[in-house]
Amino acid sequence: MKTTVNEAKNMLEKMPRIPLGFFPTPLHRLDRMSEELGVNLWIKRDDFTGSNLFGGNKTRKLEFLIGKAAEEGAEAVITYGATQSNHAMQTAWAAARSGLKPILYLAAVVPPDPDDFKANLLLDGVFGAEIHIVDLEEGESFADAERRSFKMGKAHIARLAEEGVVCYDIPMGGANEYGSLGYLNGMVELAEQMQQQGIRFDCMYHSTGSGGTMAGLMAGRNLLGLDMTIHSVTAMEVDEKYAGRAAGLANKSLELIGADVIVEEKDFLIDQDHYSPGYECPSEEATEAIKLLARREGVLVDPVYSGKAFAGLIADVRNGKVPAGSEVLFLHTGGATVFFAEKEIIGGVAR
Repeated sequence: MKTTVNEAKNMLEKMPRIPLGFFPTPLHRLDRMSEELGVNLWIKRDDFTGSNLFGGNKTRKLEFLIGKAAEEGAEAVITYGATQSNHAMQTAWAAARSGLKPILYLAAVVPPDPDDFKANLLLDGVFGAEIHIVDLEEGESFADAERRSFKMGKAHIARLAEEGVVCYDIPMGGANEYGSLGYLNGMVELAEQMQQQGIRFDCMYHSTGSGGTMAGLMAGRNLLGLDMTIHSVTAMEVDEKYAGRAAGLANKSLELIGADVIVEEKDFLIDQDHYSPGYECPSEEATEAIKLLARREGVLVDPVYSGKAFAGLIADVRNGKVPAGSEVLFLHTGGATVFFAEKEIIGGVAR
């Protein structure tokens, strides 16, 4: 039996949470892009999550993650990502906003100039984060550097504990069961907006990286019994256990709120056709999608995440996977700060 919006809200109320964003985020139709593509295309503006000027999907997760940190008596939080990580920047902001010390371990996929930090890395410093740059060693991949940064973070937490400082460990991307509650709650918000506006979406497209947003969306969809397919477009190469891990996260989130619903691995539709040539590496397809949306609607999506997801949406409409006249939703997960990052990340969007 499906859960109502009000029932779901009541289930979420018992979870530790610190308000950080301005919700609900706008939901509106993209009229010119709808005409261009022959579908009814809507956008959910989670780039406007506030109260930080540069919002994004991590704000929803951080409400619950920072709430859990506060519940555990933390004085600091630590997290991980690439040097231009949206998640790391939003964690630094959310921690500062909540009176906690932010500590970041950031893998240098694109090595920054230590004398000229840009974009998210610049903002990390403005928010008072303690920043540790993890340079990639010869022959090392981003995933390898990530694993090293996790070990460094654990050692840092242990040192703080010896000093009597409680530090809450937030995984990369905020991808744990508390973080995924953010998008379970986000799906409840969307369902309420759909009811208010009389809309029923056939499908949703969004960008996925660490998998926590994807897990929360699916948990919310199954909890509410929504008849909507969710297309998760990867921003990086993922392994064969990716969907299984996301299902595990979704089910842990549902268990936290006492929901008698499950998410299965087969529920996920994961699109790996658009991340190439790699994480934080711009593609011609995404560049064209970014320019098309900007020049038709004045909406900016970024080259790392949302631009590649929007390219996936366009491709599926044009090749007929999404039938003409469908009601389609694009979840904008933020990332506009990357336009002020290193040229190797931005690519040719200005040309």
